[in-house]
Amino acid sequence: MLNSETGGINGHLKESFMRKLSAVLGNILLVVSLFSISLSPVLAEDSSFSEAELDQMMAPIALYPDSLLAQILMAATYPADVAEAVKWSKDNPKKEGDEAVEAVQDKSWDPSVMSLAAFPQVLGMMGEKPDWVRDVGDAFLADPEKLMDTVQKLRTKARDEGNLETTEQTKVIVEEPSSSETIIIIEPADPQVVYVPAYNPTIIYGTWWWPHYTPWYYYPPGYGFGSAVIRGIGFGIGVRIVNSLWGGVRWGRGRGSVDINVNKYNNINVNRNKIDASRKRSNWKHNSNNRGGVPYRDRKSREQLDRKRGDADKRKDFRGRDSQRENARSALDRRGVSPDQGRKQLQGAGGDKTRESVNRANREAGQGRSGNRETGKTRDTVNRPNRDNAKSTQQRRNSGQSRDHALSGAGNARQSRQSTARGQSSNRSMRSRGGGGGHGGRAGGRHR
Repeated sequence: MLNSETGGINGHLKESFMRKLSAVLGNILLVVSLFSISLSPVLAEDSSFSEAELDQMMAPIALYPDSLLAQILMAATYPADVAEAVKWSKDNPKKEGDEAVEAVQDKSWDPSVMSLAAFPQVLGMMGEKPDWVRDVGDAFLADPEKLMDTVQKLRTKARDEGNLETTEQTKVIVEEPSSSETIIIIEPADPQVVYVPAYNPTIIYGTWWWPHYTPWYYYPPGYGFGSAVIRGIGFGIGVRIVNSLWGGVRWGRGRGSVDINVNKYNNINVNRNKIDASRKRSNWKHNSNNRGGVPYRDRKSREQLDRKRGDADKRKDFRGRDSQRENARSALDRRGVSPDQGRKQLQGAGGDKTRESVNRANREAGQGRSGNRETGKTRDTVNRPNRDNAKSTQQRRNSGQSRDHALSGAGNARQSRQSTARGQSSNRSMRSRGGGGGHGGRAGGRHR
């Protein structure tokens, strides 16, 4: 009997231990998952673009006129606005030039994005590669000088291949401020008519030097470039503009900055805050409030720009990983687990010890030895409730045995009532017959 009860208790303890162990392992996995959700995007986003990535990224637009290139770089830092502008341009295919920019003045877009409404071909290209748009904007915000050095590198390669020279559409200016530096400037041949070039980067720059980072190119439909793009650079119909392009690239000191032509900016952006007209030029600064909830790639940009953004709630909703993190956090809350505490437990030597304890417990549970000895703090934490439960169970058993010894025969009320009824019946029978106790005993026996 004792062995049977002991076996039952051990079986109960083992079953309870496995349930507790599963719960602990589940909580730890949730903490690890939450930690991974929180950490992995940060690790990915904090990595800077490599030289190969920058070459691949800028190859499609490095040969654009400087003024158009500047507008694209500014606008790319607002990818959500660009997506809306792309849709608007598709819905209004006949709108271009200053007329198109004036037509979108009621939009909430950043002025740099509004300016691109003048160029349906450019928005068509940006609409093809939204991820590319975001990368260009993030690279420009993170290190504008490095990005513009990439542009100069690509222009030099195109020039060395004999594919970049002055044409009827564009003017190429080569400056050599020092013996070790060459600056190539590209301007519209007519300041008020801008031609958007189209070319295949793997041809225009020569044999591409990054086999695993081949650049893409956009061939705009309906422009009739023919074989021009196959041989070199093709141009479509020029876009007549006066004020739409108000940005310019600075190549000398402070390379990577964008200068704003204040007069052009104020003339086209009639519904926006005006720039002080006493200044002919102003440096462009990214407005984080116009970011539209899109997260920044690198930590430096987040620290400098995220804190300035007023619409934090929309930003959280925009990030898919934030909703995942919130779901994981809610699951932990329901289980009564603290993510912060869990992360602390998983760090350093303490985390190694915790993981080793869990792994050892898991191995021993599979071998049937888990309930027999303690191994580490995690096992002790799981077993302590089991030992307390077993102790309480044994106390209840002992208490029940004490009551049985003190009230022996009184626990079965039905049997007591039956015995009393039989005694009374025997007494009545004896009085009526005048018999002795022997008859009454047999009568009682018959009732049983």
